[in-house]
Amino acid sequence: LPFDIAWVAIILCGVPIVLEAIIGLITAFDIKADVLVSIALIASVCIREDFAAGEIAFIMQLGALLEDLTVAKARAGIEKLVHLTPQTARIISNGTEQMIPAEKVQVGMTLRVLPGETIPVDGIITLGKTSINQAVMTGESLPVDKTVEDDVLSGTINQYSTFDMRASKTSSDSSLKRMIRLVKEADAPIVSLTDRWATWIVVIALVSSVITYLFTHEILRSVTILVVFCPCALVLATPTAIMAGIGNATKYGMLIKGGDIIERLSKVKNIAFDKTGTLTQNKMTVVEMADSEHALDLRGT
Repeated sequence: LPFDIAWVAIILCGVPIVLEAIIGLITAFDIKADVLVSIALIASVCIREDFAAGEIAFIMQLGALLEDLTVAKARAGIEKLVHLTPQTARIISNGTEQMIPAEKVQVGMTLRVLPGETIPVDGIITLGKTSINQAVMTGESLPVDKTVEDDVLSGTINQYSTFDMRASKTSSDSSLKRMIRLVKEADAPIVSLTDRWATWIVVIALVSSVITYLFTHEILRSVTILVVFCPCALVLATPTAIMAGIGNATKYGMLIKGGDIIERLSKVKNIAFDKTGTLTQNKMTVVEMADSEHALDLRGT
């Protein structure tokens, strides 16, 4: 090629790092690992060590990519919750049924829910009785019987018979929407070890680099100190480990709100389980049938 291929990494990966570091310093005096990386990158370019500069930029952006993938995995559970949100509602007005968008339901409206439908908003049953699958909200594996004056929650599923209900909350204030908001608010960004100690790392690196130059008068050795201090391994280690943890947990049906949750688990001493299905498979099987009474015995698995 008529140019050094390292410049592709320097421009595509390095320039965004330098710009982010400058903006963080100017706007909030935020000293993170990006500051040290930017100094090492610029210094490497100045002494024409293009390969070193490109390598630093590429590895740092690879770490950022892994972090983004980690956050995406954490938010995958949120997307599943969003898909559970009902889009339409069947209202009863002047004795006739009418389908409207769920977000247009107002408090006090009468709604009709058919068997197999998802309840669009929180409300109170005014006519009929049924059983509701509340697993999405409470984790309860078996349907819960509901009758007149009983509360029902949005996102839960009507199992058996048609009933009428009075909306007690709007769609935006429903239990399911509040749960989604809580999960989103709890999804904190990953804070790597290098970012926590970035200020000290930057100071130590700069002082070491200056001392090296004063003793050797060789700029190459001085820049080498900056390059060696670049926290590439730590930047890669944190998001990679967290991404693996969230990915493995997802396989077992566990929703982790964010990377910081995994870090905080290291300090947990006791765990309390209070929901059916958390420690069980959430399924019932027939183990015995009495011919005389035509009754079934069920055993949870």
